[in-house]
Amino acid sequence: MQIILVLAGLQLFITLFSNNFALSLDEAMAHYIGRNWFRNGLAPYSGGADNKSPFFYAIYGLSDRLFGVNYWFPRVLGAACECIGIYYLYKIAKLLSGERAGILAISFYGLSLLWHCTDARYTSYTETFEVLFIILSVYFFIKAVNGRGYFISGFLAALSLAFRLSAVFAIVALFLASLYRRKVFTLTFFLGLAAGVFCFAAICLLTGISLRDIYVFTLADNFGAGSTSDHYLLWKFEMGFNMFFYSELVLFYPLVVGYLILKRKVDWLMVWIILEIVGINIIGNYARVHLKDLLPPLSLAGAIAAAHIIDTYKLPMPYVMLAVWVCFFPKLLEPVVTLKRVFMPEPFVSENYSRQPYTIPDEGLCRKLGLWVRNHTPITEKVYVAGFGGQVQAYTERLSPTIYFNVTQTQVAKQHFYRDMQQNKPGMILVPMFAQYRQYVGTDLLNYVDSLVAKNYKFDTCLYSYNIYKLKAGSN
Repeated sequence: MQIILVLAGLQLFITLFSNNFALSLDEAMAHYIGRNWFRNGLAPYSGGADNKSPFFYAIYGLSDRLFGVNYWFPRVLGAACECIGIYYLYKIAKLLSGERAGILAISFYGLSLLWHCTDARYTSYTETFEVLFIILSVYFFIKAVNGRGYFISGFLAALSLAFRLSAVFAIVALFLASLYRRKVFTLTFFLGLAAGVFCFAAICLLTGISLRDIYVFTLADNFGAGSTSDHYLLWKFEMGFNMFFYSELVLFYPLVVGYLILKRKVDWLMVWIILEIVGINIIGNYARVHLKDLLPPLSLAGAIAAAHIIDTYKLPMPYVMLAVWVCFFPKLLEPVVTLKRVFMPEPFVSENYSRQPYTIPDEGLCRKLGLWVRNHTPITEKVYVAGFGGQVQAYTERLSPTIYFNVTQTQVAKQHFYRDMQQNKPGMILVPMFAQYRQYVGTDLLNYVDSLVAKNYKFDTCLYSYNIYKLKAGSN
């Protein structure tokens, strides 16, 4: 369909002309872990710790195997997955309310994926793959006329869960919807879900991934002191309010109200919306990409309501579509600026990165720093980048001495980090000099790295706001 092709072109423009043509922090962490898996035989969680799924790391491992360190392959793959999701959301809306609702769903969903508030740059994050399989699950659920359809729906829901645990909120909505149909179909949906979970667990065990590690890293160690969800209540309130009321998301609200008036009840689609909102608040770090979980049900509700209004008041469809595109069209500032830099590069001021006040390097400079380290260290030498240095670490193509190569500040992580660094000192340590490092990293970790460097390392050079130290002879 022409609309989907236009949306695909816009999505590729946004995602490929972002982050100065380099990996973002989350992408770099996934690439490092995936590379260690596919290139070095180190399974996820033993070759690097983060809170993502093994299936997600496999995408980046494949990316490294095919093209080396790159940022574009996972983003292009993610954009393709989004286009598939757009098409199947169209089919869902068409089944629920006709062709007109399907066309509207394409525009609502496709354009909202391009918004700043949903972080359109990152088609390569877990939400993209999770949401695709949820959309497919919903499609087979609605289309199902026998147990086979419900089984497929449940199995696809499990694949979504295998990419991201937050899929559980959409799965609960589907499970509740199944209760209003024949109970045998509810059982079949559950059996499909269980079969998918079993296949995921079997694949993990066969590839040497501990199920306990999956539980610890993807769930247990993500709550509590020092975790990604460890924020005070006022911060959460402010971030949540900004996410839901000071963003493009408000464009959906009149349409959702219209849907409620039309249906005169809270049906399965509204339950889906409510559960996704609850899920975002339970996770509690209010990353913009989390809104991608909410977009499919909002787009469906909006499309059904808008189609009903068009039919009732005999509104001309072309003018409605024009209004939708004008209102929902994304702001394309970052990719336009990045494109401008291709033809009009900004001058590089080296003094900003070699003396106080040090400037935090952008993604492009992190790539350059990582490549410098790669070119100045033997392939077997371990390198540690202090702080949130996952981007630099990925481009070094060197192993970190610890699985916590990007700072994690839970008690479990810190104790593991201290033990790894003591037992296996890296040949090179990079310490950030910009203020944000000491602002966001805990004092205990700062002091440990400073003490380790003072006792065992000698200063080599300062590059891109990082002091670079090499291990002294005899300090192993």
